[in-house]
Amino acid sequence: MAKYLVETYYTCSFKVSHYLDNIDEKNIQNLEKRDDGKFEILDVKLDNRKTKNLDKIEKNKINIIENDLPHPEDKSSLKKINQENLTKNINDNKGKRFSMPDRRKGYIQKASIGDHKVYLHTGEYEDGKIGEIFIDTSKEGELVKATMNNFAIAVSLGLQYGVPLDEFVNAFVDTKFEPSGKVFGNDRILSASSILDYIFRELAISYLNREDLAHTPSIGGSEILDENEQDENSEDKTQFLKLVKDITSKGFVRSNYKKKFVDLSDVKIKLKGKK
Repeated sequence: MAKYLVETYYTCSFKVSHYLDNIDEKNIQNLEKRDDGKFEILDVKLDNRKTKNLDKIEKNKINIIENDLPHPEDKSSLKKINQENLTKNINDNKGKRFSMPDRRKGYIQKASIGDHKVYLHTGEYEDGKIGEIFIDTSKEGELVKATMNNFAIAVSLGLQYGVPLDEFVNAFVDTKFEPSGKVFGNDRILSASSILDYIFRELAISYLNREDLAHTPSIGGSEILDENEQDENSEDKTQFLKLVKDITSKGFVRSNYKKKFVDLSDVKIKLKGKK
């Protein structure tokens, strides 16, 4: 007989995107009643846990709980149920494709591996996460170009269906085939064992901060703002940093926003025109 019920509470951050043909006051007021929005979970955090004595609960409720809860001494089973409840809440969105926005940020990296030029294009979601890639090569036949293009489409679809970038990095870094050798045009990667090795090293450094895959150290200035700093003097800098994040590609600055930007608000420039 189970005597105690452990309730686990989670705080879930999510967003719902609606596409409206017409925007007016009536549509906006009734927006929460629409069921045609795209639901996306942003974050799930453990809030707290509460223990309740089942003896104080009505008998009909106890009978329902006893059928589902394991013995309180079986901690592994209780933990498994908590995990299953969390997984059930998240699984509702599994298998759903989160399409890229029509206007998106990203960057283009040009590099050369041997005599072969490689152009890597990236596309990002509004929060800065990578959602697609395009790969262009030179001096390759139509078969190789078509294969690389379709490989990029497959990776992009995987990212949009929720496959972590880590999985692709672990799978394709250190793959070996020609062209390979020295890399020119990339400040963090000096050599690669293949085109795929180069591409996923670049993505790992830019979007995952995988400095272990880089051949040169990161170059950056002093940080603009400390994350725990909440004084009044830093309020303007915080707003400036948020603005920069909204308009700048996360991959282009390799995620190091605080080290890449310099506050020039106190710098005065005098411009003199010709008389």
